[in-house]
Amino acid sequence: MDKYELIHKIENFAPLETQESWDASGWAVETKNKDIKKVLLCLTVTRDIIEQSKGFDIIISHHPLFFVPLNWKDIDIYCAHTNFDLAKGGTTDTLIEDIFQGCEYKKTHSDGFARYVEIDIEFDKLIKLLRKISPNLRYVNNCNTKKIKKIAFCAGSGSDFINEAFEYGADVFVTGDLKFHTALESPLAIVDLGHFESEIGSLKVFEKLIKDGVEIQYAKEESPFKY
Repeated sequence: MDKYELIHKIENFAPLETQESWDASGWAVETKNKDIKKVLLCLTVTRDIIEQSKGFDIIISHHPLFFVPLNWKDIDIYCAHTNFDLAKGGTTDTLIEDIFQGCEYKKTHSDGFARYVEIDIEFDKLIKLLRKISPNLRYVNNCNTKKIKKIAFCAGSGSDFINEAFEYGADVFVTGDLKFHTALESPLAIVDLGHFESEIGSLKVFEKLIKDGVEIQYAKEESPFKY
């Protein structure tokens, strides 16, 4: 398959112009090769991923590369980051669907990175559901919240949206990569799933978008944190 036709499918879903100004979504490496037969999907391009990519024609990742080592420029690398987060059905929407499989809930409208879910659930039961995604999650419940009506979600590093979630009336904010002082001062209950755990499930969206006409493989990767 022509690589530009392949990437066009992703950009139709998550237009590049919707990425944040600081982001580096798009082509990180663009070689002269145009024919794509084998695609390696990953969350983050690392030295190990480059080693795994031997025999593949392109790497498609969620996290962008702001610097590309010279010895990484023999294979096409394409990244879809904040534009993929913002897209309907993207990173956070996928996380919500994975968590609430078989549950009744209502997703309320949001044009930003945070997504909101209305559901009647006890805090302890929510934690059990979230452990399906992240067995080693951390949480803070300064308010001793027990009954939940509204949950805010932002996969990845979403701590900037805690106040927005609070003002929107969320009882709990679920994200990844929370810092100590953010947790200490949070005006609502918060759950840290871990950055990797909150986003890795979204790779299947890439697969769904590009699966026709190419062979797809998921890279072997895991969170750098051990418990």
